[in-house]
Amino acid sequence: MIEYRNLRVALLGAGSVGAEVARQLLEHSDELAKRAGAGLTLVGIAVRDVDAPRTVDLPRELFTTDAESLILGSDIVIELIGGIEPARSYVLQAINSGADVITANKALLATHGPELFDAAERVGAQLYYEAAVGGAIPIIRPLRDSLAGDRVERILGIVNGTTNFILDSMHTTGSTFEDALATATELGYAEADPTADIGGYDAAQKAALLASLAFHTTVPLDSVYREGITSITKDQIASATKAGYVIKLLAICERLTDAATGENGVSARVHPALVPAQHPLAAVHGGNNAVFVHAEAAGDLMFYGAGAGGLQTSSAVLGDVVSAARRHVAGGPGVAESTHANLPILPIGHVRSRHQITLAVADLPGVLASIATVFSDHGVSVETVEQSVSTSAEDPQPTATLVIGTHEAMESDLAATVAELESSPAVSRVMSVLRVEGL
Repeated sequence: MIEYRNLRVALLGAGSVGAEVARQLLEHSDELAKRAGAGLTLVGIAVRDVDAPRTVDLPRELFTTDAESLILGSDIVIELIGGIEPARSYVLQAINSGADVITANKALLATHGPELFDAAERVGAQLYYEAAVGGAIPIIRPLRDSLAGDRVERILGIVNGTTNFILDSMHTTGSTFEDALATATELGYAEADPTADIGGYDAAQKAALLASLAFHTTVPLDSVYREGITSITKDQIASATKAGYVIKLLAICERLTDAATGENGVSARVHPALVPAQHPLAAVHGGNNAVFVHAEAAGDLMFYGAGAGGLQTSSAVLGDVVSAARRHVAGGPGVAESTHANLPILPIGHVRSRHQITLAVADLPGVLASIATVFSDHGVSVETVEQSVSTSAEDPQPTATLVIGTHEAMESDLAATVAELESSPAVSRVMSVLRVEGL
């Protein structure tokens, strides 16, 4: 019988993911040891309240409130408590003690990633975070390792399961945003306070991580453009369906050329967008996630799967645990993050995109011509115009709805166009402004 070196594993947090990780470490210890080439002993689970109810029945003697002592006595530390503090302090303590760290904490990495990676490099430790983006989807390793020799040009991803569930429900059931959110909350897809999800904050954190990896450049969270889905209406969903689109909240990371200097740069943004119904991302339903990567040599790649869930996300965490154990067995320092390209971060105004703009206007002669002039003055080319006219007994003056599709144009020019339309006497109301992606 093979005798394995034993590695001590500390777990911080026992929520839905943490409890599943603990269960599998205990139940599958022999199998994991054979994969890792080392025994993996769960020496403790740090929590705020040892008597709190858990989703998994775990030995009570493993629980402790003394996280610091647990960290200092471990070879591998798994951080699953979330948030910034005390997670940041615990991760730094673990790294400085020489332990490898595994985390699913995208907020921590998006905010303090450079500090944590620098600390790990100084002491030769390794920071793993496959579970921080996309839940069970393996996207971090492909970007960091498999595509390290390629040139990633663009990433287009659905990286938040809550918003995808809500938008998908609105498309499939015709429900309002409020009703779809209520359903998501009832089924456990949305938190009691869903702001991080529906406001696009969670997706923006993941976009910062993906862009940093893909372009070998530190992309700060505050440089990621962000819009949430709270303004998406039932009418917009119906209009999108009629036009052959679905609306998705997308994280988009891409290489750009600065029009002013000609230099290469990168952009990261999160916003709702119209996706053609035939695009693979349009078929991502429910709480699932998908990341579409375009690389110069590899071409188009798509990673699809469960974006959340305790059991599903534990798969990514345990994959990192096995990798960390193998590194301990092999010896040597951890591999530093590759952020040496130092490409400039360009604001969204440098992005070129298509828009669909819906306007409410009076159905009078000359209105369409005046609106066309606004687009022309800002260098935005109109591709399609669809008009519908309606009247009511209360308001006998006919009103028209214009749905205007643009050719690709600079975001700064499109923003100026919309701003002038909002103040134009020919326009009663700018009803909707959505970008079109995936064409």
